[in-house]
Amino acid sequence: MRTRAIKPIQTAKNVENVLSSTDEEQQPLSPVARMFHEPDSDVYIIIVIGFQTKINPEVMRAHFENTFLKHPRFSSLQASSVPDEKYGGQLKWVRTEVDLDNHVKFPTIDPNMDFPDMYLEDYVSNLSKTKISVSIPMWDLHLLNIKTSNAESVGILRVHHSIGDGTSLLSLFMSFTRKASDPDAFPTLPISKKQTPCSSSGGLLQHFIKLFSVLLIYWNTLVDVVMLLITIFFLDDTKTPLKGPLGVGSTPRRIVHRTVSLEDVKLVKNAMNATVNDVMVGVTQAALSRYLNRRYGKNKKDGGVAEGNSNLPKNIRLRATSVVNLRPYLGNEVSTINLLEHSTLEALYTYFMAKTFLKLFGSKLARFPTQTTLYFSNVPGPQEEITFYGHQVAYIAPTCFGLPNALMIHVVSYAKKMNIILSVDEEIVPDPHQLCDDLEESLKLIKDAVIYKGLVDCPVY
Repeated sequence: MRTRAIKPIQTAKNVENVLSSTDEEQQPLSPVARMFHEPDSDVYIIIVIGFQTKINPEVMRAHFENTFLKHPRFSSLQASSVPDEKYGGQLKWVRTEVDLDNHVKFPTIDPNMDFPDMYLEDYVSNLSKTKISVSIPMWDLHLLNIKTSNAESVGILRVHHSIGDGTSLLSLFMSFTRKASDPDAFPTLPISKKQTPCSSSGGLLQHFIKLFSVLLIYWNTLVDVVMLLITIFFLDDTKTPLKGPLGVGSTPRRIVHRTVSLEDVKLVKNAMNATVNDVMVGVTQAALSRYLNRRYGKNKKDGGVAEGNSNLPKNIRLRATSVVNLRPYLGNEVSTINLLEHSTLEALYTYFMAKTFLKLFGSKLARFPTQTTLYFSNVPGPQEEITFYGHQVAYIAPTCFGLPNALMIHVVSYAKKMNIILSVDEEIVPDPHQLCDDLEESLKLIKDAVIYKGLVDCPVY
């Protein structure tokens, strides 16, 4: 696995130099950004950051003003322009003076409360019940000096999705961090590389294999695009206890997370000659099977809890939509794919079709897929412990609310840990901590099986 340092071009100051011209400041919102203002697509990103020390709010405010606010998206209104020849009355970015008191919240908290973890959960959940006014830049930062089981204090950044997608926001955040071991050094991120088999042959056979691989990718892409169209028009997932009804995107969310060992994930990855994403998809599939088996078992007379009982109905169709980032800087060039197990260019074609649809029919008719059961996202994080404005980070937990599914699973690596974040509608998933237990137990069972079978590692570089 190769690594790279965070690129300086991703810092707010350098991005501002690229985007700070008057013409850029007055540019209309992109079609995708406008879509995030539609009632059924009003999506927010929440990044929960645990710190190993108490937060100094004045330090946070000062640094935030000199970094994030230098980026035009964090200091611009999304205002409706008067009808004119250039903009045609569309929403556009309009720079404004930012009053930090409207954005940075530092609530007074009882340090001796009995259940700080539940207080934090409720606080984050309550943020999913409110919206940010369009009369100010659509973001806020909540600083909580509350000791929980995982951190000494917590910061919560809430950003409307029209400002940018989660991956680019996380990259922007990390560009303002430094290695805990070296305050002057940027953190490094892993770069995934195509798997290489343990042995290979050269010559004509190798060229034939490469050609076949390219043709296979295009064939898989064709199949995936056809399946996408069939899904949009005909193919809905089975109505399981995890499948939310129409309109579920506007309901409040309960956001929880669980930390597992990244070393355990890598052990399985190397033994199976796979990727971290492959392992986490497999863990998720196993955990959802365990969870649904338990939920279906509760409807049986004996509770269906006997060891080895299979309570799952036959022929369940349960799919995940994976969100893919297609641009390296702040914005909304995102696409979705149905989560499958082969190489494909589906994300690019899906983005092209969505962009064409938005241009032809506008954002009011555009919607996120509702046919699949859940959303899944896997983002690689820094490989070392990091500091953010001098505060050492304990964990990073990004997620969303507002998407039209009752369950969203994010996976983010940080140093030697893997954080799994769930964003759920409690009416559909009333026990998200149980699902976290199932995810943790599924990883353990898979790791134990790998060790028991004595599989030989085949490293992925």
